[in-house]
Formats: sequence, structure tokens, C-alpha cells
Amino acid sequence: MSAALPAPPLVGCDFSSSPTRRKPIVLAHGAVTSGRVVLSRLERLESLQSFGHWLAQPGPWLGGFDFPFGLPRELVETLGWPLQWRECMAHYAGLSREQIRGTFAGFCDARPVGGKFAHRAFDRRAGSSPSMKWVNPPVAYMLHAAVPLLLAAGVHLPGLHAGDPQRIALEAYPGLLARELLGNRSYKADDKARQTPERLIARKDLVHALEMGATRLALRIKLTNAQRDTLVEDASGDSLDAVLCLVQAAWAALQGGPLYGMPPQLDPLEGWIISA
Repeated sequence: MSAALPAPPLVGCDFSSSPTRRKPIVLAHGAVTSGRVVLSRLERLESLQSFGHWLAQPGPWLGGFDFPFGLPRELVETLGWPLQWRECMAHYAGLSREQIRGTFAGFCDARPVGGKFAHRAFDRRAGSSPSMKWVNPPVAYMLHAAVPLLLAAGVHLPGLHAGDPQRIALEAYPGLLARELLGNRSYKADDKARQTPERLIARKDLVHALEMGATRLALRIKLTNAQRDTLVEDASGDSLDAVLCLVQAAWAALQGGPLYGMPPQLDPLEGWIISA
């Protein structure tokens, strides 16, 4: 009997489309060891250039990234954009943020109240914002900033684009697990005035639940005391979101390729959120 392949190093990424020292991109590095997700370290990147440089380094790794990998098919068809993912992303990358905002606002203006945005097939299941949304949160700009970096680095995007099998990028969404554990309780805020004791308690509860393996993914995370303090004390929630993406990446790694737990019928234009 052949030996099982070793699990790849794992990464969870909380992304910012305009990273700074105050609001960096956060990477949670870890691995699955003895059935538990072990957080090894948190890394903070203060520019898109440094994120692109990190992506381009040799693997192996498998990562869950908190930004959309695709646009809604309904939107793309209505706008007459290319229906092949690679060509669609190339067209999208060639637009400015102002052009994106104007085009998407025009699309929404032509639609009835309550149905302004187009959604991907799994958005409502995952509770995720439509990937064409340009404010609160600006996920359309996150896609615009990040996906060209994935392509430039040559990483592998299962179900969407073939690349280096030693660097596997999957779309993750921390809100999926957070909502499962906390319901509608808020656990984070960038605005200091909204960084309340209630949100602090929610972060403590969320970390405890992750350590207990309380999600349907049934994966327990192993933290040091210092790591636990960091996750609880980061009121922005960025460190915790990166760890939630790490847990989703661990689940995907355990499902194995070629689709890492994503359904065979996923739309090759829209993509899929792992564990949705």
C-alpha cells in the first residue's frame, strides 16, 4: 500500500484591495497535524506589490483567499463581456475602478428595487456579498486588485484556470464560518468607535469555538496563548478572518484534488467558495 501524500503547507488570507501599514493583507500560515489545524504564524503585507511577490515564490502551499475569484454570469452576459474566465478577467483587469463603478452602477440602475445586484450561484448559500459590489464591502475592487496578481504569479485555480500545482489558490469566505458560530453577532470593526466590549466578547467566543472544532467542518485549531491573545485583541478582525480562511483551506486540502470539495457542477466562469 502506498503512503499517503503529505499535507501541503496551508495559508489563509484576509485581503485588502488598498493595503497599508494600518490595514495590511494578513496571511495565516499553518498545517494539518494529527487531525488539527496548527497555526504557525501570522504575516502582514503592506502593499499589493509585496502580496504579488509572496504569491510568486515557490510552493508548495494551498491557500484560502478572502476575495471573489469571479463575477456573476448574469452580469457578464448582460454586459456582453467574454464568457471564458481567463478572457473575462483580462477584460476586467483592463478597466479602471471608475469605469467599474460606472458600469456596475448603470447595470443596477436598470434593475428593480430588491434585485439591483446580480449574484453568483452560491452567494445566498454562503451569505457572501455579490462580487460586483463596489461599496460596503468593495469586493469588486478586491477582485480587480487580486485576481491579476494570481494570474501573474501562475498559481493554480481549481475549476477556473490551470497553473502551478504546487501553489493552489481557492476562494474562501470567513463570514461563512463566523456566522455559523456567532449567528448575526458582530465581532470586528475598523472604526475605533465601534470596537466595543460586545465585539471583544464575540471574538473570544469565536476563537473558543474554533479551538473546540464546533463548525460543521469539524476541525479544531491549535493556538498558543500568545496567538490566542493576538486573535482576540485584533479588533479589526483581520487576523481572525485570516485564521477562518486557514480552517477552510485545511478542510479543502483534506477533501483533495482536483476540486478540493467544490461541486463538479461549479460554474467555470463564477467559481465557488470552498465549503459553501
